This record gives sequence, C-alpha cells and structure tokens, in this order.
Amino acid sequence: MTTDGFTTCLWFDGQAEEAAEFYVSVFKNSALGAVTHYPEGAPGTAGTVLTVDFTANGQRFVALNGGPQFTFNEAVSFQVMCESQEEVDHYWAKLVEGGGEPGPCGWLKDRFGVSWQVVPARIEEMFRDEDTARAARAFKAMMSMGKLDIAELEKAYAGQ
Repeated sequence: MTTDGFTTCLWFDGQAEEAAEFYVSVFKNSALGAVTHYPEGAPGTAGTVLTVDFTANGQRFVALNGGPQFTFNEAVSFQVMCESQEEVDHYWAKLVEGGGEPGPCGWLKDRFGVSWQVVPARIEEMFRDEDTARAARAFKAMMSMGKLDIAELEKAYAGQ
C-alpha cells in the first residue's frame, strides 16, 4: 500500500462531475483533478463521465458515476470540525443549499444525499470532560438542536 493515505470513493448516479464541482466550491484547499470517461463497450454510455478525482479540504476523493444501484445513507458521514460559529453557519448553509436536508444534532444531508456532521471542534472536549454532569448538559443541549449553536452549547456545558 502507498503511504499517501486513503481515497474516498463516492458513488453517484450521473452526478459525479456536478458533485465534485460543488464540494470543491464549498471547502478551502480544494481542487478538481482528472476526469475519466466510459469507453466503448463499458456498462455506461461511451463518452460520459465515469470518474472525477478531486480534493476537498485536503482530502482525496473520487466521484464515480456508477448508476442507481447504490445510494448514500447516514451510516457513513463526514465530520466538518469548525473553530467558530461563523464556520458552523457557513458550512451548514453551503451544504444544505440547493436541496439539502437539515437534520438533528448538527447532521445534514447535502443535495446529493451525502451525510455531514457540522460541529464545533470544542464539542469533543466537552463530551470527554471528567465532570459527567457537564458533559451530559452539553450532550442534552446538542440533542435539542438542528444546526449547532456554540454559545448555547457553552452555556449548557457551564450549567447556565
């Protein structure tokens, strides 16, 4: 195995190029890469997009137009760890734009059905707190939210 890490393959039904362009527009440190096309005699229509390599936030992906056989579900999601409420608001808005679905507890699905968790980086520290009452208050507050509100999480964590 190479030491370049892993590449995540995302299976689409004809939307690979559109999805790759969308993700590159949402995240910094992103770029489109090589595009391959179905050859003659392949299961897909010859000349249509087969794969699109792209990088989003420094992570490598390949978007594959594999057909309707498989769809995304919440069993796999991508966490977007945010340093500020401004970042939470930005990524939440961008990822639900164009037909995405807001969900509970910082989760959402984008317009392609991919699940995301847009969360403050500090939430991990809150949940690991040895003071289980503080952690429980933060968790309870999170469970009552859609898009996460850092100030409200902090208040709950502090017992205010």
